[in-house]
Amino acid sequence: MTYDVIIVGGSFAGQSAAMQLARARRKVLVVDGRKPRNRFAEASHGFLGQDGKAPAAIIAEASRQLGLYKTVTQLQGEATEIGRDGELFALTLADGTTQRAARIVLATGVRDELPDIEGLQQRWGKTVIHCPYCHGYEVADRPLGVLAGNPMSVHQAQMIPDWGPTTYFTQGQWEPDPEQAALLDARGVVIVRSPVVELLGEATDLEAVRLEDGRILPLGGLFVAPKTHLTSPLAEQLGCVLETGPTGRFIRVDNFQQTTVKGVYAAGDAAVAMANATMASAAGVMAGVAAHRSLIMPD
Repeated sequence: MTYDVIIVGGSFAGQSAAMQLARARRKVLVVDGRKPRNRFAEASHGFLGQDGKAPAAIIAEASRQLGLYKTVTQLQGEATEIGRDGELFALTLADGTTQRAARIVLATGVRDELPDIEGLQQRWGKTVIHCPYCHGYEVADRPLGVLAGNPMSVHQAQMIPDWGPTTYFTQGQWEPDPEQAALLDARGVVIVRSPVVELLGEATDLEAVRLEDGRILPLGGLFVAPKTHLTSPLAEQLGCVLETGPTGRFIRVDNFQQTTVKGVYAAGDAAVAMANATMASAAGVMAGVAAHRSLIMPD
């Protein structure tokens, strides 16, 4: 079967794009591998109308609502290869089947590469977090830390005191310049240069960190800046131009979420340097609307 649009990725961005196209009565296929980036978080926060709900529950309800539209097909699977087939795009899945469409929306997301520190991975999404707007409220009024991982970490450390007393761990690599150090001092941020080597506490709770110099510092929440990697090779296979942000590469798009390849749109974490659920959903809406408009007015 040939679709008007195939959307690769069924999380906030992908399903938001699908909803616009479904309501435009276009034939849409949503392909999703069911491994969203936010699967480690117990709740989504800061998302209007969805605050405190589990990400999986939000997606499940969105999927149910999409299922009410007769022109939408939802398929669990992994998209492995994409190319042109005349005027159409041909998408190959891991099971060997091929699906075709006039337009593509890439909502494939990213994966996080966390610092290799003992005890960190098991706390990811609970007491080890990356976004203060998403999770800062839940760890507020505890001693908090910012684990430096890129040049933007020092700016994050300037923000975190709004949630609790803050320590900035340079990890021996990301030293603030004099102006930044003065701003940190004005915000009451303590700078620690000995690297964090272990996180301590029961289960996913965080009680303290052990430093390379042997000190143990009490801590109730740790903000990190993981490196990000595109989860899918499809954008590169299509020849989409990528950009490099503070944490990793992402797909270049214009104001209508169109990539540098005509007929290919991208939305969500794979197509932005700074991401959250609300922005992913909004970008998905734009991608869906723009893909629909391009089917009517291809030029």
